Amino acid sequence: MYDFENDIWLCHSFDGMCFNFTAFQPAVNVLREIQVFLENNKDEVVTIIIEDYVKSPKGLTKVFNAAGLQKFMFPVTRMPKNGGDWPALDDMIQQNQRLLVFTSDRSKEATEGIAYQWKYMVENQYGNGGLKVGACPNRAQSAPMSDKSKSLVLVNHFPDAPDLVVACRQNSAPLLESIKACYQAAGQRWPNFIAVDFYKRSDGGGAPQAVDVSNGNLICGCDNFAACKANGECG
Repeated sequence: MYDFENDIWLCHSFDGMCFNFTAFQPAVNVLREIQVFLENNKDEVVTIIIEDYVKSPKGLTKVFNAAGLQKFMFPVTRMPKNGGDWPALDDMIQQNQRLLVFTSDRSKEATEGIAYQWKYMVENQYGNGGLKVGACPNRAQSAPMSDKSKSLVLVNHFPDAPDLVVACRQNSAPLLESIKACYQAAGQRWPNFIAVDFYKRSDGGGAPQAVDVSNGNLICGCDNFAACKANGECG
């Protein structure tokens, strides 16, 4: 998110500035779509991770308020410190705190109550650097993947340049191998978030299978969620 045309915009840009040729649309448009989704899906929890170049005072607060999202936001005061456990999804749903928002700007946690991403999360290298077979290096801004004082794990698996054809191959067996390599690098922790290009494309189970493997192992140690018994054991 960037300051642009006296508003907050979504851009994919450089040098911390948004330009006409890098601008997508005002952020409030997309945030309102998320607001509608949360209103219509009472059992869903959404996470937004912001690459944050907004410098206008309370800029993020204003755009989230304008989108009607403040009432859903999970308060930073409830977020676990030093690798502690997060509340269960049922708890977030019951309290209607179903939107988690993280920013890359450290100052926003104190000034706007929006969680500083790198205080809670480790993340592997994005782009081609994150596609090396059997490796899972952390991105420069992240603590080492093995740092368990950060309770969340984000795994990137996509090349520098988006490619529909390449995505079919990358989102299949290589994606599963990537999350397994990052599981080891992260101190035997499965990812909470998986980022890919063209998530619907694959030569096999694709991103949904990778999410299923991660969720199954997180919940009960099985390689798919369906195998988890009601008591949390692997069936």
